Amino acid sequence: MAAKLSGGGGGRYAIEQNSEINVTPFVDIMLVLLIIFMVAAPLATVSVEVKLPVAVAPMQPNPPKPFYVSIQANSRVYIGDDEVDIDNVGGELLNLIGNKTPSDERIFIRADQTTRYGDFMQVMNSLQDSGFYSVALVGEDQSS
Repeated sequence: MAAKLSGGGGGRYAIEQNSEINVTPFVDIMLVLLIIFMVAAPLATVSVEVKLPVAVAPMQPNPPKPFYVSIQANSRVYIGDDEVDIDNVGGELLNLIGNKTPSDERIFIRADQTTRYGDFMQVMNSLQDSGFYSVALVGEDQSS
């Protein structure tokens, strides 16, 4: 018997590259996983019989109109679109909420990134002195 070890031209014994995908290992793995899940699925279910009560959630009222307090870099303070005195932010909000409880209201604070910390704390103190304890700080979403 003779074999051709080297040489050019390909000829009868040239090995060409096979570009087809061999799916046999993939099918084998999928069948094994299918069997594992078929065996494990009955174990994951609860076999204790319980008659659950019907849950009927009451209609939720519309959330109240949010109050936005905006603090500009030049120390101007706004409630919504109306400018207010920085020392009287809490009092103005008390007038706006009417007969509601201040501690139940959430106040959203929007402040310029160059706002003085003292101005921010002055607004926070005015809110707390008036009974507004639920405060949320608004920031800009970072775009991807």
